[in-house]
This record gives sequence, structure tokens and C-alpha cells, in this order.
Amino acid sequence: MRVSPAELARAKDDLDWAYDLVRAAMDGEDDRVGGTGKAWHAFDFLLDRRGIELPIVVGAEAIVETPEADPDDDEYVEDLAHDWGYGSPRYLTAEQVAAANALLGALTEQDLSRGVDQAELERADIYPMVWDRPDQLSWVTHHLPYAQRFFAAAATDGDAVICWLD
Repeated sequence: MRVSPAELARAKDDLDWAYDLVRAAMDGEDDRVGGTGKAWHAFDFLLDRRGIELPIVVGAEAIVETPEADPDDDEYVEDLAHDWGYGSPRYLTAEQVAAANALLGALTEQDLSRGVDQAELERADIYPMVWDRPDQLSWVTHHLPYAQRFFAAAATDGDAVICWLD
């Protein structure tokens, strides 16, 4: 979710407030919320394969430090206060968002999948395990134009981005 630097600062101080902000935006179909759905892991894999080291999909910085524990452990879940999905939320600063915008803006869908064999994703255990079906790379790469628009708008507005896997 795109957030202003002030909203990010508040989110880092009050994770309950951040959770409520995100859920309200998702419920209201706010255009500041975006994502790649189940293609997140493959999209991240393809970006990494292109040499993009900035963790655009999962965020670069932890909002809160969570204990090293099993996510199924009740104490771990209590420490997060809310169920954000898979682990605690992370974020990209406004500067990292601007860098992500530049990196994504230089790519095409063809660039993202060039030289990639779906068997490579299967061998790497990339979620979801659909790589034995034809044309799954296009299912992943079709998210690129949306991600480009999302990060372009965030960069233009000077926004940071809170990331989580739900």
C-alpha cells in the first residue's frame, strides 16, 4: 500500500493503526493498494533474475522486529498483534520507491521472461507450483504494467510502500 512518509512514520510507531489503515483501504478498494496476488513469489524471482536486487515485492525494511519463531506458534502471532498473513509487514522508503520506479520503468514483459524456462521456477520451488502448465510466465509478467503504474504514482507523490504477503 502506498503511504505518505508521515503515514509510514506513524505505522512504524503504531502497527495496530497501520493494520487498520491497510484493511480499510483494501475494503474500500483504494487505488493506493496494489499487488500481484499469488504471482508474488514468481514476480520476485523474475525481478531478481534480471539483477534487480531491491526487494520490490516484499519490502526492504522491517516495520517491527519480530522474534525468530515458528509462525504457527501462538506467542509469535500475539507479538504481531494482527494477522498480516505470512510474517510481519515490511516497507520501502520513498527513496527506494523512486529507485523501484526507475528499475521497473526500464523493463518490458518480454524482458522479465526473456531466457526463462518454467522448469527453472519449478526447480526453485517458486510458489505457486503451476510451472508444469503452459504459459504460466505470461500470467506472472502481465502484472508488470500494473506494478509500473503503481510505483510511478507512488514515486510521483513521494510515497513509501508498506509490503506484506497475505
